[in-house]
Amino acid sequence: MKRIAVFTSGGDAPGMNACIRAVVRTAVYHGIEVYGIMRGYSGMIKGEFVKLDSASVSNTIQKGGTILKSARSQKFMTKEGRQQAFDQLVNHGIDGLVAIGGNGTFTGATLFEQEFGIPTVGAPGTIDNDLYGTDYTIGYDTAVNTALEAIDKIRDTADSHDRCFFVEVMGRDSGYIAIPCAIGGGAEIVMIPETQMSTEAVIDSLKSSWQRSKTSFLVVVAEGEEEGNAHQVAQRVKAAIPELDTRVTIIGHIQRGGSPSAADRMLASQIGIAAVEGLMNGMRNVMAGIVDRKLVYTPFSDTIHKKKLINQSFMRMVEILSV
Repeated sequence: MKRIAVFTSGGDAPGMNACIRAVVRTAVYHGIEVYGIMRGYSGMIKGEFVKLDSASVSNTIQKGGTILKSARSQKFMTKEGRQQAFDQLVNHGIDGLVAIGGNGTFTGATLFEQEFGIPTVGAPGTIDNDLYGTDYTIGYDTAVNTALEAIDKIRDTADSHDRCFFVEVMGRDSGYIAIPCAIGGGAEIVMIPETQMSTEAVIDSLKSSWQRSKTSFLVVVAEGEEEGNAHQVAQRVKAAIPELDTRVTIIGHIQRGGSPSAADRMLASQIGIAAVEGLMNGMRNVMAGIVDRKLVYTPFSDTIHKKKLINQSFMRMVEILSV
């Protein structure tokens, strides 16, 4: 490897800049030239390449978002778009890529390598923590703490007014954010895509708690919950229990932003180094991750197709602690 490029793609996550920094400085350490590609695959197609060095990433480890920007590219999912991207990489003399992102990012990288042979090592950058092949993804810890801070404040006002709050957190396909927020925030109920909790079960649980003289309640709902979003669930509960004073709060995109936690900075730095050194060792179409505190490389095919399961004991914890 003489020259590599790094880019971020898909939804941004706190710690992406820490990972970019680690990639750049590892490349410099090993005498490899490194370029940043602006706006993911879209910028790759357009030739938005910026040469980076150690100074380029100074004072970025603590910043949220991504200094390389991010964008979704429908054009890259066409053969013509990938050809244009490959031509740009050839023009810039790029030997390998570090892709920071999630499933969609790695799907694109897999197609790209199959067609043009450009090796890619991925770094798991997503707040959802839903990628198989790593215990934690970059941005997850920060997102959970951001959501939990908001939930603590919501709990205060719920208690003051004897209200039931339905709080929606991010997690289109995963309850990994919702679960620790429910346990850490003292929620009575958590609704996630991985479990089949009906609205009727929520109603029964709230009625039971009401009969035990509970007067305020917190229900955490992952945005991908099959029963619907927080507004829809709250409406059905209100219709069944009219005396319940309900409110809905959607925490939303503040979960994506903010300065990364210490845990995310450490994880991003470790994975950024591993991604570059993986390329140097001839790896391709793999994601660098941490499993049981050990560095592992998982094939993109596994990260894309294998399901990362929720620990069911956490659901039992919510049930026990809500008594």
